[in-house]
Amino acid sequence: MSMNAKERYLKSFIKNDLEKKMVFLGGPRQVGKTTLSQSISNKFSYLNWDEAEHREMILNNKMPVEKLIIFDELHKYRNWRNWLKGKFDTLKTEHQFLITGSARLDLYRYAGDSLQGRYFYYRLHPMTVSELGITTKKDFLHLLNLSGFPEPFLSGSERDHKRWSRDYRSRFLKEDLSPVEIISDIGSLELLALRLPELVGSPLSINNLRVDLQKSHKTISRWLDVLERLYGIYRISPFGSPKIKAVKKEQKHYHFDWSLPEEAEKKLENLIAGHLLKWVHFKQDTEGEDLELRYFRDSEGREVDFVVTQKNKPTLFVEVKTSAKEVSPHLVFLKKKFPDCPAFQVHLDEKTDYKNQIGIRVCPAWVFLKDYI
Repeated sequence: MSMNAKERYLKSFIKNDLEKKMVFLGGPRQVGKTTLSQSISNKFSYLNWDEAEHREMILNNKMPVEKLIIFDELHKYRNWRNWLKGKFDTLKTEHQFLITGSARLDLYRYAGDSLQGRYFYYRLHPMTVSELGITTKKDFLHLLNLSGFPEPFLSGSERDHKRWSRDYRSRFLKEDLSPVEIISDIGSLELLALRLPELVGSPLSINNLRVDLQKSHKTISRWLDVLERLYGIYRISPFGSPKIKAVKKEQKHYHFDWSLPEEAEKKLENLIAGHLLKWVHFKQDTEGEDLELRYFRDSEGREVDFVVTQKNKPTLFVEVKTSAKEVSPHLVFLKKKFPDCPAFQVHLDEKTDYKNQIGIRVCPAWVFLKDYI
């Protein structure tokens, strides 16, 4: 399966916004940020902080002549925000500035003046069902097992995917983490990263991780924050309502590389999470929508995998199963509480697609996901 050289889904939005402000493009490493950035214009200059020659140009204030200037991994320069503010304020009539990085660029705000109001921020996600035009179970399983990252997905090979995944984790720690975060025990952090895929889909207990790794609660909490800032993981919070007894605010976590969990149901749940988060981020970044991805869990033990909210009101319920089992009673409970909210139970059975008596749609995952970016 190939993408047939399709444009990535954010290209037209970024191109339009560059006429007004700077554009920040964040996302996991190797998700396609550089390729997308360089497709914006036929004429551009690309400066990567990780390249010694490019870094010297930046530090010596040698600016290229091309209108579009792409700065990659600039956040690794400690004074990057002040430096960029000065360049944009003096050269914005001559140049367009596109800043990319494998970190939460909106969070790396070191000392100095903020760039608030001078940029639009986009988050590039892995390729998904809608973006790839997937309509069959075979192609969906290909995406599920190889991830939506361009290199392993387009290789079409389980063997190449495993090699890519191993190299990806190693380079993440060496090239993304070390330049921007001071971590004294990289080995234990690596153990945490290896442990997390086993815990996908369950409320994440920092206390349990603290015991497993023999580290303090504060250290584990900081490491999780670091992994989130560098697009290794993302966390979602429980959805609460005055009508529902909400439990303690425990978050669940997922990986941008949804192929990491070995258990089939966890892998599928992580893929659905990735697709929904991509859609939520797309709506936030392009339209300013007040959307959030959450999950439902109450004190009675009822749980539904995903809830999308708009202005804190539910707009979508999604339960994930590997097979077309009977409809989850927890999803039924939630649907009855909010009868106007669309509800889906998604699975891998290509022959089962129906809507039950209270309006819950039970359908294959790829059928559901075709309507999300």
